[in-house]
This record gives sequence, structure tokens and C-alpha cells, in this order.
Amino acid sequence: MILSFWLLPGALALMAYAVAALLPPSAATPARASLIVAWLAHAAAIAIDTSGAGSAESGARFGFAPALSVTLWLVIAVYLIESRSLPLLGVRRSLAVLGAVAVVLALLFPGELRPQALSRWAPLHWVMGIASYGLFGAAVLHAAMLSRADRQMRQLPQRSAAGGATGLPLLRLERLTFRFVAAGFAVLTAALVLGWWFARPWHWDHKTVLSMLGWGVFAALLAGRRIFGWRGPLATRWLYAGAGLLLLAYVGSRFVFEVVLHRSPTL
Repeated sequence: MILSFWLLPGALALMAYAVAALLPPSAATPARASLIVAWLAHAAAIAIDTSGAGSAESGARFGFAPALSVTLWLVIAVYLIESRSLPLLGVRRSLAVLGAVAVVLALLFPGELRPQALSRWAPLHWVMGIASYGLFGAAVLHAAMLSRADRQMRQLPQRSAAGGATGLPLLRLERLTFRFVAAGFAVLTAALVLGWWFARPWHWDHKTVLSMLGWGVFAALLAGRRIFGWRGPLATRWLYAGAGLLLLAYVGSRFVFEVVLHRSPTL
């Protein structure tokens, strides 16, 4: 009975995400309301999952699925804010489906409890790492929308010649994409520095190597953008490569440990 009580927010989020995904584009207002309900319930589910509420032991719970769940929650938060002023057509259903998948994965693979952290700075390191995931996830979302808008404009050149209504969203999407990349890079840099500071000795494991490679890719992207004016498919490929490396760094490595090897990884 107690266990089922703690599962209620996740079940509510799952149902609300399903409604938001299934409603037609003409029902924009109910779909947005359903997505907001799902987002709020998702937040409650994340709080329960990561705090270890309902478990016999006390401590914070971490794993690949909770990290993925928080990342999707942050990306949906960005969407809900921006969709009020910027038309983001065709995104709601995809985000609702991804949010539902994240909730299901977090329910199936809640991670393991960590009664004690390695350092008093460790929680801040984890929070900043997940925050960088969310910022880069938002950048990937905007890059995908930018690529789709660019393809549509090329397929319908007469629409772009009709006026500036098409160009303005493209420029805004591009600026927003690189703002999220820059913010994510700054937070990721702080998280890596903090991890290097409290982790003694420094371990060059898979997570660290992939995180540093991802950091290097994003550093090159921002430098290329500033020096050479990178944009379009070239910049998008660098963004996807960096995001993929970061996804493998924590979510991927912990998935291998938790699901494939059934071992307890070090954070």
C-alpha cells in the first residue's frame, strides 16, 4: 500500500504524457494543459525517486534512468516556457512520448541508494552535471527544430521569399541553440572542475574520459562558432557528437553497469 502511494506521481505523469501525445494538433490548449500536469507530476516522481522515499534505507538514489528522467524534465520545462512566445510546431508529441519513456525507465530502473556521499561537494557536482545534461538537451532540441525549419524553407523557397516571418524564427532558434550550448558548457566545466577537486585520486574511467571528450567537442564548437562562424549542418553535427559523448559518459556507462553487468558503479 505504501509502495503504491509513492508510485502515484509516476503513474499520473505517464497518463498525462499519453494524453498530451494523443491529442490532435487542433486541441492545442488541452494538450498544453496535459503536458503541464505531466511535467508537475514528473517533478514529484523525480523528487521521490532521487530521495529514496519509501525505501527501507535513507539516502539519495542515483542511476542512469533517474539522470535521463531529470534531463527530459528540464528539456520539457524549456519547451513549456518558450512555446508561449515561439511557435514550436510538431515538438509537443515527441517530448510527451520521450517524457513517458523516461518515467517508465525510472520506475523500472530506479538506481541504487547512496547513504553517504564521497564528499560534501559531491551533491553539488551531481546537480551541476545533470543541469548541464538538461541544457545540452535543450540545445539539441533547438538544433533539431532549426534543421527541420531549414529543410522546410528549402523545400518551399516561395515561402521564404514572401517575407521575413520565416527568417526571424530561424535566427531566434539559432541564437537560442548556441545560448544553451554556452550555458551547458559553463555548467559542465564547473561540474568537471568540482569533480576533480573533491575526487582524490582522480580516476580516468569511462565516465571521466567520455565527459572530457564531450567537453572538448563543445569547446571546439564554441571556438569554431566564434572564430569561423560555424553554423548549419556543420555546427549541428558537432553539437550532436558532444551530446552523444555526454550521454554515453554517465547514462550509457551506468546502464552497462546496472543493467548489463549488474554491478555497482562508482559515481
